[in-house]
Amino acid sequence: MNVRYPIGQLNLPTSITLKAIHQWLDEIEGYVQNLKEVVGNLSEKEYHQTYREGSYTVRQLVHHIADSQINMYYRLKMALTDNQLKIAEFQQDVWVQLPDYQLPVDISIQLLEMINKRIIAIGRQLSESDLTRTFLLEGTGEISVGETIAKLSWHERHHLAHIQIALGKSEVSL
Repeated sequence: MNVRYPIGQLNLPTSITLKAIHQWLDEIEGYVQNLKEVVGNLSEKEYHQTYREGSYTVRQLVHHIADSQINMYYRLKMALTDNQLKIAEFQQDVWVQLPDYQLPVDISIQLLEMINKRIIAIGRQLSESDLTRTFLLEGTGEISVGETIAKLSWHERHHLAHIQIALGKSEVSL
């Protein structure tokens, strides 16, 4: 297994359909419960474990997942309401150094619960034409609403697998 990409890299279908969107939204909907099951009763020592040398700690991963979902939620809304808006990448390696990353993970888990509900509320109402609306991400280029929903689901599962590896879990969720 490649610990950097334990569930594989994001693999987008050539055509993103509403059926695929609803499958990804189902994954997003169940994610927080899965995360709680994995990190709910950890010791302080376990929160400091990493999945590979130089990687984020379990605590940092949980906070990063919340920050990333918030950023992608913002991009999703902007793509649906503006035309060809240019959005800057967030500096995740700088964000992880900010003091809020020392807070208990429950704070970010609550944030994830709320932001995922909002993502799902928007996602369940998307039309086929909405899926092709785009924004411009600095350094990456044009990204569609459909791709954003796919990444929202993949990114959460990707980092849950990292957490499971850091904790020495033999079964990694795909």
